[in-house]
Amino acid sequence: MDKAFLVLNAGSSSVKFALFRAESLEPLCRGGIEGIGGKAQFGGAKGREAVLFDREALSESSNHEVATCWLLDAIRHSDHVALAAAGHRVVHGGPDFATPVAIDDAVLAALDSLVPLAPAHQPHNLAAIRAVAKAWPGLPQVACFDTAFHRTMPRLAQIFAIPHELTDQGLVRYGFHGLSYQHIADVLPDIAGEAARGRVIVCHLGHGASLCAMNEHRSVATTMGFTALDGLMMGMRCGTIDAGLVLYLIEQRGMTPAEVSEILNRRSGLLGVSGISNDARTLLASADPRAAEALDLFAYRVVREAGSLMASLGGLDALVFTAGIGERSARIRSTICRGLGWAGIALDETRNAANAPCISEDGSKVPVFVVPADEELPIARAVASVGR
Repeated sequence: MDKAFLVLNAGSSSVKFALFRAESLEPLCRGGIEGIGGKAQFGGAKGREAVLFDREALSESSNHEVATCWLLDAIRHSDHVALAAAGHRVVHGGPDFATPVAIDDAVLAALDSLVPLAPAHQPHNLAAIRAVAKAWPGLPQVACFDTAFHRTMPRLAQIFAIPHELTDQGLVRYGFHGLSYQHIADVLPDIAGEAARGRVIVCHLGHGASLCAMNEHRSVATTMGFTALDGLMMGMRCGTIDAGLVLYLIEQRGMTPAEVSEILNRRSGLLGVSGISNDARTLLASADPRAAEALDLFAYRVVREAGSLMASLGGLDALVFTAGIGERSARIRSTICRGLGWAGIALDETRNAANAPCISEDGSKVPVFVVPADEELPIARAVASVGR
């Protein structure tokens, strides 16, 4: 029987999971439960241990606790794996959590205090931790933070031009998608060779989107800020916006903060500009000019922010695309790379259309890579080092 680590990534209506062999960190199974809070469904499970999970036993009306317990019960009764520890993606670690940490009552209380900084994500992350503690008392649990990777940024890249007392209270640029960027930093040397140690920009482009500038495998700048609303245009989030526009909506249009939050977080981005969908695949298939404009704006914002990150790096040695759009949309990658041609990027359209690992021409001054996202493996590695 294999000892295994369970990795959980709990969202607002889903729980993604992966099982890894404890000794080798070989992935045994990956899957997820979607539609939590409504008609919950188990799907997408891949790997030899997928047979552990009886889809019919999952209650369609599951909440996060019920869904997590269903996963744990299947593992508990397995003849193939013995659960040794669990690791969790936690979106916000605040100023104090810069590395993975074993979870105890004090840590959980500290993470509760950070809920206002990530209200759309943090409560669900913590609900999964509590569900595991309730269903499997004594099982070691480890929290891994999306913000932690960016704590290596220099102070000037972290602070805003606001009163210093607010900065001292933790109102700084935290950055997100850190587990995805950690994975890229870990695997890029085997893909890009010596260029991986240099000046690299990673484009994490999905429903949520951000860029990270790396040097020597460490974050030096990123586009997301105090919250995950900042930076690039996203599926439904507006990204960087004039703070005066927010004040105008409140003071002149009479909107409440909650109404403004709804606009900026759920009615903007690709959805707001196109008026059609928040899904890039739908917009790419549409002949509506508003769909094209939304995609063009998305690419423009990536190009513009990438230029800013190049300035912080002092140049560029490699460009990396990852996450859903970054891995699968050749058209969007092509538009972005054309916009960055001045930086020495020459795209090979045949390689790009095939989603090849390297999509630049052989003579391109700056090589361009496509690397599949894997936020679970860095968590499993953390569990191996912290949670035993």
